[in-house]
This record gives sequence, structure tokens and C-alpha cells, in this order.
Amino acid sequence: MSKIDYKKQLKELYTGKKGVFNIIEIPKNKYLQIHGSGNPNTNPSYKAAVEALYTIAYSAKFICKKSEQDFVVMPLEGLWYADDNDLFHCREKDKWKWTMLIMMPPFVTEYIFKEAVDTAKKKKDNAKIDEVFFREYDEGLAVQTLHVGSYDAETPVIASMHEYVLQQGYKLTGLHHEIYLSNPNTVAAEKLKTIIRQPIAR
Repeated sequence: MSKIDYKKQLKELYTGKKGVFNIIEIPKNKYLQIHGSGNPNTNPSYKAAVEALYTIAYSAKFICKKSEQDFVVMPLEGLWYADDNDLFHCREKDKWKWTMLIMMPPFVTEYIFKEAVDTAKKKKDNAKIDEVFFREYDEGLAVQTLHVGSYDAETPVIASMHEYVLQQGYKLTGLHHEIYLSNPNTVAAEKLKTIIRQPIAR
């Protein structure tokens, strides 16, 4: 049985070059999602939310594997915002809001999601599991780049990307989007790889 890796099938969505801004159309995809707020470095609810997502994602994987539809669990992604954009750009993390996501293959249905939630509850005593929902996310046209380094070093990259968007005649829309290609628990901060994405429109 072959294992589907959507990072390879949708390569342009999960790759990039440092310092290069690519404008691409993001297709609709289904995601496990959970909302939250607060500093991801200090707020325990963030860690619990991410654990809930991964527990459900791996439960869905093993349910599908029984039906000969195995897949590689996708990277963690995050949508980041604040009631006042200045609070986000000044990195006042305690006032941040976020939606964390993990993309699911097209063959993961609502029924499989519900079964995965039930399985996850048996595996982990985590109240956040009940807050995870399964929904399509339609991002549309976006610009993205690869950032290599710590998350706190993203600010000038984001500023340059926004400037590029305006120079190309587009406007910023939607939420700041990050895709985490590295595990911060095992990779040094200066070597972390993150796709930074911003939805845009004419």
C-alpha cells in the first residue's frame, strides 16, 4: 500500500526560497482547525490545542490506513491576527489570536473525522479535542516565501513581503499564514524553516 504525501503532490504550497516571493493560487482544502488566543510560548492552552490537532490527525490516518488509504500527516499551520494589527506586528503575543490547522486528504470525510475524535478521546485526556472542527478553508490568491530562522526574526521578512505585494499592484487580504516545516523541539531556532504566506487581491 502506497502512502500519499501531499507535501510532494502540492509541492508549490509547501516549498519556497529564502528572499523570493511567489504569487500562487491556493486551492480549497479541508483542515482540522482549532481557535485560541494568547502567547503560544507561555499559554498552556496553545500546547494543548496543538496536541489535540495531532492526536486527531494521527487517529484519522490510522482509520484511513485500515481502508488502504494511508497518508503522511501534514505540517502544522497557523493563522495569526489581533484585534489591532499593530499588536500583531509589534509582537505583543499575549494579545494575539490564532487558528491552528492541519490539512487533511480529500478522502477524509466528516464521518472519519468524528470517528477520529472518538479515538483521540480514548488516547488523550485533553479537553481541547472537543474544540477541534473540520472545515474547508479557501485562501485563494496569496504570496509566500520561505523564512529560515527564529519565529521572532520574521518581522523584517513580513514587512518586505507586504512591500512587494503593494509594488506589484495587489492589496493585502485575509490572515497572516505560517506553515511550520521544522519541529522547534528538535531544530535549532536559527535553522527553523517556515513558509510565510499572505492572501492578496487586486
